[in-house]
Amino acid sequence: MSRKSNTEQRRQEIVFALLSVMAEQGYEKATILAIAKKAELAPGLIHYHFKSKREILIALVKFLANLSRERYEVLSASANTSQEKLTAYVQARLSKGEGAMPEAVSAWVVIGAEAVRQSEVRAVFQAAIAAELALIQALLTACLQDQHKRTDGVAGLAAGLLAFMEGAFQLASAAGDIMPQGYAATTARAFIENSLAAQASV
Repeated sequence: MSRKSNTEQRRQEIVFALLSVMAEQGYEKATILAIAKKAELAPGLIHYHFKSKREILIALVKFLANLSRERYEVLSASANTSQEKLTAYVQARLSKGEGAMPEAVSAWVVIGAEAVRQSEVRAVFQAAIAAELALIQALLTACLQDQHKRTDGVAGLAAGLLAFMEGAFQLASAAGDIMPQGYAATTARAFIENSLAAQASV
């Protein structure tokens, strides 16, 4: 496996620094100076690697989308059935433990807000959401086909599951202390089981 170049490594450090500052203080307070301080770099080096704070934010959206997919691939590597792959997906997105990054959840919520305000960020955010929706739909379709169930309502099920997860991220970020421990993964699995069971047979 090839090693990252110095430039790639430095860019990743800057993206991580933005993630950390955003998770703690939001996007507005994530100034170039604050990012540089968190990354332990001179502000001039930030501008050398990125033209603007928005460019760092766009790189962060892509990084977090890839991070989520990589965690799913690791957790699903030993899955033998479509149901196990779907369970691995829920674990990857909602469960704590190895590979989980609580600060990434907070940063993702902030990114969603910035996607409303900034069209360039919105385009990258929507692409990430579209890829996630497509994966969920494929996983649900495989489960339904294995159970010899109809798949004509799968788009709505996928959208509902994704909406639940995005809402859970919002609550974890803003009201995590008052939400029941582990409710998100448990509720998502129950939603899936009930939804699949409700689908008519072919």
